[in-house]
Amino acid sequence: MEITDIECIPVAMDVKPRSEPDGLAPYVTNHGAVETMERMLIRLDTRDGVTGWGEMRTTLSAASTATVIEHDLAPELIGREVWEIESFANAFFYEYMDTRTFVGGVEMAMWDALGKYHDAPVHQLLGGKTTDAVEFAYCVGILSPEESRPHARRALDAGYSVLKTKAGRDWRQDVARIVAMHDEADGALEFRLDPNQGWNFEDAVRVGAMLEDENIYLQYMEQPIRIDSFGTMKRLRSRLKTPIAANEDMYFPRNLLQMGRADAIDVGVVDIIPAGGILGMKRLAGVAGDLGISLSHHCAFDLGIKTAAVVHAVASTPEINLPPDTVYYAWEDDVISDPFTITEGTIAVPDAPGLGIEVDEAKVEQYRVEA
Repeated sequence: MEITDIECIPVAMDVKPRSEPDGLAPYVTNHGAVETMERMLIRLDTRDGVTGWGEMRTTLSAASTATVIEHDLAPELIGREVWEIESFANAFFYEYMDTRTFVGGVEMAMWDALGKYHDAPVHQLLGGKTTDAVEFAYCVGILSPEESRPHARRALDAGYSVLKTKAGRDWRQDVARIVAMHDEADGALEFRLDPNQGWNFEDAVRVGAMLEDENIYLQYMEQPIRIDSFGTMKRLRSRLKTPIAANEDMYFPRNLLQMGRADAIDVGVVDIIPAGGILGMKRLAGVAGDLGISLSHHCAFDLGIKTAAVVHAVASTPEINLPPDTVYYAWEDDVISDPFTITEGTIAVPDAPGLGIEVDEAKVEQYRVEA
């Protein structure tokens, strides 16, 4: 089944405002606030008439993302058989540029087309699902402690067992926010705290120690300090009872192996896009399994196409033993015909061919933006 064409389609989708049920916007992080998110859809066509879809976040701009895929990756892709996923993913070596993020989006479309061709869901091609539904963690941005309380109640009532909140602008407020949500949930929720590299070592120690003094033990503290600081992460891990997780550090080859060898982390937060695709993520999962490191999966405001890919990948990767993050419930709309339903904090694993979703091309055109 020869690949004949690839097209990048940038779309922009609004996040529901906080005034609406399940609304999160503006979703405040250490780096900014999200009210509308731009996503890049990737359409792959084959000579047999089968179309595969992928999805990724845009990089510096939609134009630069599309340029790399349509002008740099396409010559290695067009003319290949759709099942040549491994050889395509390993076809690139640029001394001064890492193309794995772009490969990850294209690889997703290859899996979707391959599954449709064989009339099989992607999880079967990956070895089979180990669960019929994937549990997810509820996410919320930086809010005041009192504004955060309703989100803890909402997550608990909706059946989630884990809540992740952003952090990093004011470590004292970060502590107060977790304490307020823990109180609101009467201790029935676990929490993750993610400052996106926003603390120094001393502040991270203060946050972990103060929460421990409140008898609140995070599921993990995610990437509290800057990347490539394995020694500092190890010292932080030795100072606290709180498990320490890496996310942005996971986007670089062999960092997971080096952090594991240094006893610097307890948890890794992976993502199929910067990992170079599902196969790249599974290689990381193998390393984590050998090192005894737990795994979760990252969320980058994923629409239905990537959410489907995450569900297939997680369901077929037992090393991912902690719920992935999601903000899927907060989208105003989606580009798939039958959006996912989150039931008791879980999404059912699709069993239809490919990624198991149908892209609504009218919706794609409705939300398309200029690159």
